[in-house]
Amino acid sequence: MIIVGGEALVDLVPDRVGGYRPIPGGSPANTAVGLGRLGTQTALLARLANDRFGALLRAHLATSNVDLRHTVESTEPTTLAVVDVDAHGTADYSFYIDGCADGGWQPTDLPAALPPEAQLHVGGSFALAVEPMAATFETLLSREHPHRVISLDPNIRPVLVKDDTAVRARLHRWLGMVDIVKVSADDLRWIAPDRPPAEVVAEWHDLGPALVVVTRGAEGVYASGPTGDVELPALRVDVVDTVGAGDAFMAGLLAAFDRNDLLTRTDLGTLTRTDLADTLAYAQRVAAITCTRPGADSPWFDELLPTDVRTATR
Repeated sequence: MIIVGGEALVDLVPDRVGGYRPIPGGSPANTAVGLGRLGTQTALLARLANDRFGALLRAHLATSNVDLRHTVESTEPTTLAVVDVDAHGTADYSFYIDGCADGGWQPTDLPAALPPEAQLHVGGSFALAVEPMAATFETLLSREHPHRVISLDPNIRPVLVKDDTAVRARLHRWLGMVDIVKVSADDLRWIAPDRPPAEVVAEWHDLGPALVVVTRGAEGVYASGPTGDVELPALRVDVVDTVGAGDAFMAGLLAAFDRNDLLTRTDLGTLTRTDLADTLAYAQRVAAITCTRPGADSPWFDELLPTDVRTATR
């Protein structure tokens, strides 16, 4: 099982008549949905409101095979993100958090224990930047690091960051407690401006992660693992928008690792370049399909081409 921790919210996405329509979202929730649709046993650790948008989120998660046993019911309203999409399909977000479900995180919301066989994935957009959620998730990472493989997607949202130095320092601490990091090129430019990506990736390896993956949009993906680097070109698709593409990639990456029984520290520490390339290619396909339709609508396992299925099942 993979437990995904972080925010669950509703995206208000522009419609064709000048209004907005509500779509379930939040980077960690999107990743959990992607994993559930790909057949990976998945649970979400999140605060869900008991309002109508909360009901929308619960239905969406449940129908995508996401276990809700670790969700916390919130009396605050659902967190909202207003999405604007430019002519190239790139999304920009405005967030409404204060007084909402994701603004109320406390250590008491964490489960007393996680299943011993579970891996943990944390999405960082809110968890790195928004207090008291940040302190709560740092407690979780510190507690669970000795017991299981942990993956992290920093997914930096500069609009949420009130103290650049504090968030960078927090990320530095978190990198010492995780095994897999997936970061976008945009994230890297914010995290370490004016520094070569290869230098930053090498520094992160020294802190602890066995695998660092850098997604670069139209320029493809680069990954640095224990037995060498892998670089793959981007898949060419007709992009509708990029909402949820990074989350879909993360889901594809973890689903392929899980299906191939590679989510242990021993296996990650000896990951071959061939296994890494196959896993990246599968994650790219999952993300590419997501880009061909509006919103964070990640594919189901049986939507993938046969060649991709063979990649995922090794």
